[in-house]
Amino acid sequence: METKRKALGKGLEQLFSNEVIDFDNFEKDIIKEAKSSDIIEIPLSEIRSNPYQPRTTFVDETLQELADSIKEVGIVQPILVKNSIKGYELIAGERRTKAARLANLEKIPAIVKEFSDQEMMEIALIENIQREDLNPIDEANAYANIIKVSGMTQEEFAKKFGKSRSYVTNLLGLINLPLKTKDLVKEKKISMGHARALSKIEDNDKINELAIKIVQNSMSVRDIEKLISEENIPKKNKVNRMMETKNIRNTIYERIFQEKVGTKVKIKERKIEIPFDSDKDLERILEILGIRVEGE
Repeated sequence: METKRKALGKGLEQLFSNEVIDFDNFEKDIIKEAKSSDIIEIPLSEIRSNPYQPRTTFVDETLQELADSIKEVGIVQPILVKNSIKGYELIAGERRTKAARLANLEKIPAIVKEFSDQEMMEIALIENIQREDLNPIDEANAYANIIKVSGMTQEEFAKKFGKSRSYVTNLLGLINLPLKTKDLVKEKKISMGHARALSKIEDNDKINELAIKIVQNSMSVRDIEKLISEENIPKKNKVNRMMETKNIRNTIYERIFQEKVGTKVKIKERKIEIPFDSDKDLERILEILGIRVEGE
């Protein structure tokens, strides 16, 4: 791995060390090291988004402003891509690529490098949290994915990405919020502070009810914390850090299982529970998992 990092140059060697890095300097280093022949014009039609892009929403207004700038002065800085089976996968420069399409460009300058899945995740996350206002839910999902793939502890992750340990823990706690409340966070109708207070509540219906109340009554974080305390709303049991990390990982694994088998899966007490509606549904699940019953 060390040989690969050195071969990729100073920028990537810095990125994948355990030190906190600045994304702008990382990109500048890669561009500085690139020869003129390394920067090529590639068709926008051949570029696919980074599959690990943490951002799920892009503001059309700011993209249009960037598109207008591109029409006037062109692309100032090349994007980073890797070769894929069909064309290229985007590593860094999602907004530039989207804006270039809005500006009706056919090609865009790019530097082609090779990256692993974990490296692609980390680059996309660093670019977003250092350059853009990434919403807390997208940020939490990105953190969880990198922790899962890399095997890093929350402490190691916090150090590498320049965050406090408590910030990482609180953010990861948002993953378990119900969907309706997550949407309100994404839409910036409730803040991370509100979401953090709600994430400690045990009942999902109560969380959604309070989330709507926050929006309708313009409640502050202090207001909602006071209400939760006064109404003595049941909270989730406090767990130690080791158990907390385990629960977060179980949540990630449950989501992966659910996507695989198409039904809600629970992982607890060293058991995996996969419910099914009928014998036919059970057969469907077994087929997906590649399990064959002899004699059938």
